[in-house]
Amino acid sequence: MKGKLRIYYDEEGDYLEIRIGEPRSNYGEEINDNTTIFKDTKTDEIVGIGILDFKENVNLKNLEVDLPIDLNLILTPNEHPEQN
Repeated sequence: MKGKLRIYYDEEGDYLEIRIGEPRSNYGEEINDNTTIFKDTKTDEIVGIGILDFKENVNLKNLEVDLPIDLNLILTPNEHPEQN
């Protein structure tokens, strides 16, 4: 998966959403009462996750979230500029 990691937080609704890659047609699938995963409409690839009641369930001083999905990130040299 290639593209930006976009993070959105709605404080009033206590909702965190993380999207990976370029925006594309997707649908949400509830996997528990507070968590929705978003999948690409054509490929079923996971493109994001939404967590309701985020602050209620997470210690923000030591941010650690158990994701109910496996997330694989791959870094390829051609996608990132060389460091000097």
